[in-house]
Amino acid sequence: MVTSHVVTASDRPSAGRAEDRSGPLLAEWLAGRGHTVERVVVPDGEPVAQAVRRAVEAGAELVLTTGGTGVTPRDRTPEVVAPLLCVEIPGIIEQVRAVGAAKGVAGAPLTRGVAGLVEGEHGRTVVITLPGSTGGVRDAIGVLDPLLDHLLDQVRGGDH
Repeated sequence: MVTSHVVTASDRPSAGRAEDRSGPLLAEWLAGRGHTVERVVVPDGEPVAQAVRRAVEAGAELVLTTGGTGVTPRDRTPEVVAPLLCVEIPGIIEQVRAVGAAKGVAGAPLTRGVAGLVEGEHGRTVVITLPGSTGGVRDAIGVLDPLLDHLLDQVRGGDH
């Protein structure tokens, strides 16, 4: 069983002033794949890095963040997560952007997510920072669904 964490980066939901819609979407998808899922909602910025570090320390194999990947002054998820990565996997985010752009989503190219591996006490954790919109999350699920098992197997040392 895969242990996954979903971190929603958003000031309003973390303060109880809005509903988190993208985090539950990711959690439901992962649970449907048989993952054990933990969710947390934190403000944008450094709390995202803290939540990712806690998930890695807890032994999560996969951490998906949602939100904070745009270009507003508070969107800092890529800046706080990128320094944690020991290996980058840029093709994942490139594909998420490409899927959104192909659907005609004008803002898709503005997504600045990062993806890669974070080294922890329990091994390497896959960390992927996704858009905060439900449409962007659905696009990401479409990209990740066919490759997630292979990705996690590779991180565990599986054969090509």
